[in-house]
Amino acid sequence: MRRSTLYIIGFATAVCLVCSVIVSSAAVALKDRQEANKVLDRQKKVLGVAGLIEEGSPPPAAEIQQLFEQRIKAQVVTLKTGDYAADVDAAGFDQRKMRNDPATSIAAPSNDAKVLRVPNQGLVYQLMDGDKVALLILPVEGKGLWSTLYGFLALEPDGNTVKGITFYEHAETPGLGGEVDNPRWKALWPGRKITDAKGELAIEVVKGQAGPVDAAPNKVDGLSGATITSRGVTYLLRFWLGENGWGPYLAKFKTKGA
Repeated sequence: MRRSTLYIIGFATAVCLVCSVIVSSAAVALKDRQEANKVLDRQKKVLGVAGLIEEGSPPPAAEIQQLFEQRIKAQVVTLKTGDYAADVDAAGFDQRKMRNDPATSIAAPSNDAKVLRVPNQGLVYQLMDGDKVALLILPVEGKGLWSTLYGFLALEPDGNTVKGITFYEHAETPGLGGEVDNPRWKALWPGRKITDAKGELAIEVVKGQAGPVDAAPNKVDGLSGATITSRGVTYLLRFWLGENGWGPYLAKFKTKGA
């Protein structure tokens, strides 16, 4: 039996409405779980870059959360001054949300990392050994070839020696820029220095091979076939380690050691 055009349109509209309600309901119902998974993933990355877990084979979620609570201290820092913001709850702090809000961020100066806005405050993670800071773990972000790379840089207590680097979100090309996730490449970072003998920012991902740490303390091998992503990593590190990012905090940490 042939249906009228009006019937077909009405039926299609009804189906679309039902499907949209189902999808929307599922999205709302799963929102809390999705947010919890995002938090858990960041905790994995922080613990991984700190060397407390193997990123490729992490322990169960409950163990990750327990280890994070026992060993990691999160502190909110006012980026402009480098001081801790003692009146801000680190547990509920969302640095990306702060960055996207004009009321809690400022426009970034022109920069090669293509960072557009900088939050007034940022979240630093500290690996604690008793009451001493064993590692600093700093959030970093910046443009690669196709996407913004979000990651963490771990520094030794001297505030200059790299312990590790990891990225928890990006959309770079698998096998090329996506090799920022490759454990072999990340294994080249420990021991590198972010500044040179004069104290100037010098950390750099070079084109080709950089050599061992003692021969090239400020340089890291480039990603084969991913020159723009490699440059992006250099640019984002230099931005966030500089005066518009974590620079003031690192300067005070080196002086006070806490």
